[in-house]
Amino acid sequence: MLTAGSPGGGAPVTKVSEFDSTKARKQSTLIRQRFFRHKLAVASLVVFLLIVAFGLLGPLFWTISVEDASGGRYESPSGQHPLGTNQIGKDMLAQLMRGTRLSVQIALVVAVVATTVGVTLGALAGYLRGYVDTAISRFIDLLLIIPQIAVAAILVNALSGSWYVVALVLASFGWMSIARISRGETLSLSQREFIEAATASGASTRWVIFRHLVPNMIGSITVNATLAVALAVLSEAALSFIGLGVQIPDTSLGLIINENYSQITGRPWLFWGPFVIIVLLSLAVNFIGDGLRDAFDPRQTKVRA
Repeated sequence: MLTAGSPGGGAPVTKVSEFDSTKARKQSTLIRQRFFRHKLAVASLVVFLLIVAFGLLGPLFWTISVEDASGGRYESPSGQHPLGTNQIGKDMLAQLMRGTRLSVQIALVVAVVATTVGVTLGALAGYLRGYVDTAISRFIDLLLIIPQIAVAAILVNALSGSWYVVALVLASFGWMSIARISRGETLSLSQREFIEAATASGASTRWVIFRHLVPNMIGSITVNATLAVALAVLSEAALSFIGLGVQIPDTSLGLIINENYSQITGRPWLFWGPFVIIVLLSLAVNFIGDGLRDAFDPRQTKVRA
């Protein structure tokens, strides 16, 4: 800071250095700035939010109920039915809204459950090591060789095809890769001084994992959670397409495709509507994950204009 006297003998003029005007920025601010510089990730976030709004808020504004079967069988798109009607006269736009909502619900439940289980078991294996690490790692290896879609289809069919059953079954197979990544990061972090200090001070295993390890893995946890959403969307669509996922009277994007794939040449709007939403959801979530990965990358220490 430089001070110089006024030519007229008045009060001194103060000049502030440009370095003094720079404000310290929090890590969360840097992460947010990095993410919003990733134009494709931001555009994908907008697309994802629009799809979610379509499924959640669309029925509030659309006048035709999803249960209304008063339309004619396989009506063509019109002002009253923009996507036509299905084989029993139900409005396809209303069906698409409900299917989108249930598919997003399933994907989010899968992501939350799979991430929670995967991070917890991975952190336990990496921190405790020894027989705990061996038991968890061998259990993951065993599950990875099982044909997951086939077993998931059997379980869903046996337990009924409610959307929450589909979500829990898919989550039971979606945590393994997250656990492996969390284990690797925990093995690295457990060698750091702050973990050794917490252990030496007598902190419990739960305290070390959830107060020290997990907060320092938040970047990879967030990225893997977004990727779990995309995988769940595709897995649910695959199960419902073969008729072993969500069952009527519920519906989902995969079930709508299953009911209308035979109409792809004669009435393509019945097939392409849910198909496009599945593709957009998967791409959007993957690009959001790419943006988050770049944002959380600790090697990016500068904020470029």
